[in-house]
Amino acid sequence: MAARVEKNVAKLKKFYGALPAPPTNAFELFVWQILWNHTTAKKRDAAVAALRKLGALTPEGMWTASPKALSDAVSKAGPYAEQRLMGLRKGVEAFRRDADLPAALKGDQRTALRRMKPLPRMSGDGPAYRMLLFAGGHAVLPVDARLARVATRLGYGEKNDDFSKVARSVRQAMTPELGDSLKASRDTYVYFEHHGTVTCTETSPHCDECPVQSDCQYSKSRD
Repeated sequence: MAARVEKNVAKLKKFYGALPAPPTNAFELFVWQILWNHTTAKKRDAAVAALRKLGALTPEGMWTASPKALSDAVSKAGPYAEQRLMGLRKGVEAFRRDADLPAALKGDQRTALRRMKPLPRMSGDGPAYRMLLFAGGHAVLPVDARLARVATRLGYGEKNDDFSKVARSVRQAMTPELGDSLKASRDTYVYFEHHGTVTCTETSPHCDECPVQSDCQYSKSRD
Protein backbone atom coordinates (compact mmCIF):
# COMPACT_ATOMS: atom_id res chain seq x y z
CA MET A 1 0.00 0.00 0.00
CA ALA A 2 1.39 3.40 -0.98
CA ALA A 3 2.52 5.71 1.80
CA ARG A 4 0.45 8.81 2.48
CA VAL A 5 3.16 11.16 1.22
CA GLU A 6 3.41 9.14 -2.01
CA LYS A 7 -0.34 9.44 -2.55
CA ASN A 8 -0.23 13.18 -1.99
CA VAL A 9 2.71 13.63 -4.36
CA ALA A 10 0.79 11.66 -6.99
CA LYS A 11 -2.17 14.03 -6.58
CA LEU A 12 0.11 17.05 -6.91
CA LYS A 13 1.71 15.58 -10.04
CA LYS A 14 -1.70 15.11 -11.62
CA PHE A 15 -2.73 18.65 -10.66
CA TYR A 16 0.45 20.49 -11.77
CA GLY A 17 1.77 18.19 -14.47
CA ALA A 18 5.49 17.65 -14.99
CA LEU A 19 7.62 20.15 -13.06
CA PRO A 20 11.33 20.85 -13.64
CA ALA A 21 13.71 19.74 -10.92
CA PRO A 22 16.75 21.71 -9.75
CA PRO A 23 20.04 21.02 -11.58
CA THR A 24 22.08 17.97 -10.61
CA ASN A 25 25.40 19.56 -11.59
CA ALA A 26 26.93 20.87 -8.36
CA PHE A 27 28.09 24.26 -9.64
CA GLU A 28 24.92 24.88 -11.63
CA LEU A 29 22.84 24.04 -8.58
CA PHE A 30 24.87 26.45 -6.45
CA VAL A 31 24.29 29.22 -9.02
CA TRP A 32 20.59 28.31 -9.27
CA GLN A 33 20.24 28.70 -5.49
CA ILE A 34 22.02 32.05 -5.38
CA LEU A 35 19.81 33.38 -8.16
CA TRP A 36 16.59 32.14 -6.56
CA ASN A 37 16.81 34.18 -3.36
CA HIS A 38 14.20 36.95 -3.24
CA THR A 39 12.90 36.47 -6.77
CA THR A 40 10.54 34.39 -8.91
CA ALA A 41 11.24 31.14 -10.72
CA LYS A 42 10.71 32.91 -14.05
CA LYS A 43 13.35 35.56 -13.33
CA ARG A 44 15.73 32.97 -11.87
CA ASP A 45 15.45 30.86 -15.01
CA ALA A 46 16.02 33.91 -17.23
CA ALA A 47 19.24 34.66 -15.38
CA VAL A 48 20.38 31.03 -15.58
CA ALA A 49 19.69 30.99 -19.33
CA ALA A 50 21.72 34.19 -19.79
CA LEU A 51 24.64 32.72 -17.84
CA ARG A 52 24.45 29.53 -19.89
CA LYS A 53 24.57 31.54 -23.12
CA LEU A 54 27.57 33.38 -21.71
CA GLY A 55 29.32 30.10 -20.93
CA ALA A 56 29.42 31.01 -17.25
CA LEU A 57 27.87 27.92 -15.69
CA THR A 58 31.21 26.37 -14.84
CA PRO A 59 33.68 27.72 -12.27
CA GLU A 60 36.24 28.57 -14.95
CA GLY A 61 33.64 30.00 -17.30
CA MET A 62 32.29 32.31 -14.64
CA TRP A 63 35.80 33.20 -13.44
CA THR A 64 36.85 34.39 -16.90
CA ALA A 65 33.55 35.97 -17.96
CA SER A 66 33.36 39.68 -18.65
CA PRO A 67 32.30 41.45 -15.44
CA LYS A 68 29.76 43.54 -17.34
CA ALA A 69 28.29 40.56 -19.18
CA LEU A 70 28.13 38.65 -15.91
CA SER A 71 26.41 41.57 -14.19
CA ASP A 72 23.90 41.93 -17.03
CA ALA A 73 23.05 38.22 -16.86
CA VAL A 74 22.66 38.17 -13.08
CA SER A 75 20.53 41.33 -13.11
CA LYS A 76 17.83 39.35 -14.93
CA ALA A 77 17.09 37.64 -11.60
CA GLY A 78 15.77 40.94 -10.26
CA PRO A 79 16.85 42.96 -7.20
CA TYR A 80 19.92 42.37 -5.03
CA ALA A 81 22.16 41.92 -8.08
CA GLU A 82 25.26 43.10 -6.21
CA GLN A 83 24.65 40.64 -3.37
CA ARG A 84 24.13 37.84 -5.89
CA LEU A 85 27.35 38.72 -7.71
CA MET A 86 29.25 38.76 -4.43
CA GLY A 87 27.85 35.34 -3.53
CA LEU A 88 28.72 33.96 -6.95
CA ARG A 89 32.27 35.31 -6.72
CA LYS A 90 32.79 33.63 -3.35
CA GLY A 91 31.30 30.42 -4.69
CA VAL A 92 33.53 30.41 -7.78
CA GLU A 93 36.57 30.84 -5.56
CA ALA A 94 35.43 27.95 -3.35
CA PHE A 95 34.83 25.61 -6.30
CA ARG A 96 38.19 26.54 -7.83
CA ARG A 97 40.02 25.92 -4.54
CA ASP A 98 38.22 22.62 -4.01
CA ALA A 99 38.00 21.05 -7.46
CA ASP A 100 36.91 17.74 -5.92
CA LEU A 101 33.88 19.28 -4.20
CA PRO A 102 31.32 17.89 -6.73
CA ALA A 103 32.67 14.38 -6.13
CA ALA A 104 32.74 14.93 -2.37
CA LEU A 105 29.04 15.73 -2.38
CA LYS A 106 28.37 12.16 -3.50
CA GLY A 107 30.32 10.68 -0.60
CA ASP A 108 29.84 10.71 3.16
CA GLN A 109 27.13 13.20 4.11
CA ARG A 110 28.93 14.74 7.08
CA THR A 111 32.06 15.21 5.02
CA ALA A 112 30.01 16.73 2.20
CA LEU A 113 28.33 19.19 4.57
CA ARG A 114 31.72 20.21 5.94
CA ARG A 115 33.15 20.69 2.45
CA MET A 116 30.21 22.96 1.57
CA LYS A 117 30.88 25.39 4.42
CA PRO A 118 33.03 27.77 2.30
CA LEU A 119 30.09 28.25 -0.06
CA PRO A 120 27.93 31.31 0.73
CA ARG A 121 24.29 30.96 1.77
CA MET A 122 24.56 27.32 2.74
CA SER A 123 23.20 27.86 6.23
CA GLY A 124 19.94 26.26 7.27
CA ASP A 125 18.34 23.02 6.18
CA GLY A 126 17.25 24.05 2.70
CA PRO A 127 20.32 24.97 0.59
CA ALA A 128 22.83 22.42 1.92
CA TYR A 129 20.35 19.56 1.83
CA ARG A 130 19.28 20.54 -1.70
CA MET A 131 22.92 20.14 -2.69
CA LEU A 132 23.01 16.73 -1.04
CA LEU A 133 19.75 15.62 -2.67
CA PHE A 134 20.23 16.82 -6.24
CA ALA A 135 24.01 17.15 -6.74
CA GLY A 136 25.06 14.48 -4.25
CA GLY A 137 22.42 11.88 -4.95
CA HIS A 138 21.57 11.39 -1.27
CA ALA A 139 18.00 10.48 -0.33
CA VAL A 140 17.53 13.37 2.10
CA LEU A 141 14.75 15.93 2.34
CA PRO A 142 15.60 19.66 2.17
CA VAL A 143 13.18 21.59 4.35
CA ASP A 144 12.63 25.29 3.74
CA ALA A 145 9.69 27.51 4.65
CA ARG A 146 7.50 26.51 1.71
CA LEU A 147 7.97 22.78 2.07
CA ALA A 148 7.61 23.00 5.84
CA ARG A 149 4.32 24.88 5.47
CA VAL A 150 2.83 22.18 3.23
CA ALA A 151 4.20 19.36 5.36
CA THR A 152 2.98 20.70 8.71
CA ARG A 153 -0.45 21.50 7.29
CA LEU A 154 -0.65 17.87 6.17
CA GLY A 155 0.31 16.75 9.67
CA TYR A 156 4.03 16.09 9.22
CA GLY A 157 6.18 17.62 11.96
CA GLU A 158 5.37 20.38 14.38
CA LYS A 159 5.35 24.15 14.24
CA ASN A 160 7.87 26.01 16.38
CA ASP A 161 9.29 29.52 16.59
CA ASP A 162 12.70 27.92 16.01
CA PHE A 163 12.67 26.93 12.34
CA SER A 164 15.54 24.46 12.76
CA LYS A 165 13.27 22.48 15.10
CA VAL A 166 10.44 22.63 12.58
CA ALA A 167 12.72 21.35 9.83
CA ARG A 168 14.03 18.55 12.02
CA SER A 169 10.53 17.46 13.01
CA VAL A 170 9.30 17.49 9.40
CA ARG A 171 12.26 15.42 8.24
CA GLN A 172 11.83 12.94 11.08
CA ALA A 173 8.12 12.56 10.29
CA MET A 174 8.50 12.13 6.53
CA THR A 175 11.70 10.10 6.26
CA PRO A 176 10.12 6.79 7.36
CA GLU A 177 7.67 7.08 4.44
CA LEU A 178 10.29 8.21 1.92
CA GLY A 179 12.81 5.58 2.97
CA ASP A 180 16.03 5.52 0.95
CA SER A 181 14.34 6.29 -2.37
CA LEU A 182 16.15 9.10 -4.16
CA LYS A 183 13.27 9.55 -6.61
CA ALA A 184 10.69 9.78 -3.81
CA SER A 185 12.77 12.39 -1.97
CA ARG A 186 13.31 14.45 -5.11
CA ASP A 187 9.67 14.27 -6.20
CA THR A 188 8.45 15.19 -2.72
CA TYR A 189 10.73 18.19 -2.57
CA VAL A 190 9.84 19.44 -6.07
CA TYR A 191 6.07 19.10 -5.68
CA PHE A 192 5.71 20.17 -2.04
CA GLU A 193 7.94 23.17 -2.73
CA HIS A 194 5.93 24.20 -5.79
CA HIS A 195 2.63 23.65 -4.00
CA GLY A 196 3.80 25.86 -1.14
CA THR A 197 4.74 28.57 -3.63
CA VAL A 198 1.60 28.78 -5.76
CA THR A 199 -1.33 27.24 -3.86
CA CYS A 200 -0.57 26.48 -0.20
CA THR A 201 0.60 30.03 0.46
CA GLU A 202 1.27 31.42 3.92
CA THR A 203 -1.62 33.87 3.75
CA SER A 204 -4.87 33.26 1.86
CA PRO A 205 -4.07 29.70 0.72
CA HIS A 206 -6.24 28.42 -2.13
CA CYS A 207 -7.75 25.53 -0.19
CA ASP A 208 -10.83 25.21 -2.41
CA GLU A 209 -8.71 24.19 -5.39
CA CYS A 210 -6.06 22.23 -3.48
CA PRO A 211 -5.67 18.63 -4.73
CA VAL A 212 -4.64 17.35 -1.28
CA GLN A 213 -7.33 19.18 0.68
CA SER A 214 -8.99 15.95 1.81
CA ASP A 215 -5.82 14.99 3.70
CA CYS A 216 -5.04 18.46 5.05
CA GLN A 217 -5.47 19.04 8.77
CA TYR A 218 -5.09 22.79 8.31
CA SER A 219 -7.91 22.97 5.76
CA LYS A 220 -10.22 20.95 8.01
CA SER A 221 -9.48 23.29 10.91
CA ARG A 222 -10.65 26.26 8.81
CA ASP A 223 -14.08 24.72 8.12
